[in-house]
Amino acid sequence: MRLFVLALALAAATPAFASKELAQKNACLACHGIDKKLVGPAFQDVAKKYSGQQDAAATLVKSIKAGGSGKWGPVPMPAQAALSDADAQSLAAWVLTGAK
Repeated sequence: MRLFVLALALAAATPAFASKELAQKNACLACHGIDKKLVGPAFQDVAKKYSGQQDAAATLVKSIKAGGSGKWGPVPMPAQAALSDADAQSLAAWVLTGAK
């Protein structure tokens, strides 16, 4: 039984670790800190801004893939068009949890 509970806990934690690794692999962390602003907003600030919005994930995926400007100051976010839809969705979900 303990092994089963441990396996469930690890399975639940995997997406968060995978998303942080995905953020590192795609250089997201070069501009975004988890809990502090760098060039772009902190992921935790993004999560707060979109908290409670039903279309938050779709909006964030669109911003990741197409880029954007004017939402967080004068520096535009470059489009990440080469990122797969699945990876963009994974990153958006991770960011919306506060990058935990």
